Amino acid sequence: MRDLYHDELDDIGHSLVAMTHLAGTAMERATNALLDADLNGAERVVSDDTAIDALRADLEHRTFQLLSLQQPVATDLRVLITTLHLVADLERMGDLALHVAKVARMRYPDVAVPPELRDVISQMGEVALSLVDKVAEVIKGRDVELAKAIEAEDDSMDALHRKLFTLLLSDNWAYGTEAAIDMALLGRYYERYADHAVGVARRIVFIATGEMQSGSASRPVS
Repeated sequence: MRDLYHDELDDIGHSLVAMTHLAGTAMERATNALLDADLNGAERVVSDDTAIDALRADLEHRTFQLLSLQQPVATDLRVLITTLHLVADLERMGDLALHVAKVARMRYPDVAVPPELRDVISQMGEVALSLVDKVAEVIKGRDVELAKAIEAEDDSMDALHRKLFTLLLSDNWAYGTEAAIDMALLGRYYERYADHAVGVARRIVFIATGEMQSGSASRPVS
């Protein structure tokens, strides 16, 4: 029974990695749809979001089963409790990619992003993909140092978000209120995607060390 228990714990870890890859693929497709007015790509993100939702439900069910049947302690207990938070973060990352795709779909056949902002949005998409790739590696290896690197890379997303707003508030903005609202929302979606990646990284640090991070500080958790 204990072997089956640990096999199930391992499989939950593999499923978390799979869910991370789904969230990354969704954001990659959404960004491409946004920049290229790719309606099919946007629709694919919308339709595939159900797979992320289903995986969250499955992982939550399996986690609650292990908690109720095995009465885990120490690291195993941290893994299972933290899994419930991880799936919420990862599902939200998928939802944010879905929001990006919906902006692309709403503005089709036009390209949703004005030419002056293409570079910023493209860079935000690249940072998002870099972060989610690191998240998958952190989950697989419980790599505390890589988890800390995710927080540093999140600063790049914050800087891009600020740059986006500087351009939106410029006296030279010539695309009207509707486009400005779209861009403000998109900036928020990418920023929050990165924030959830940081949240996942912090939770993995908690699994590995027993310390829960909050901002730049951390505190032991019993």
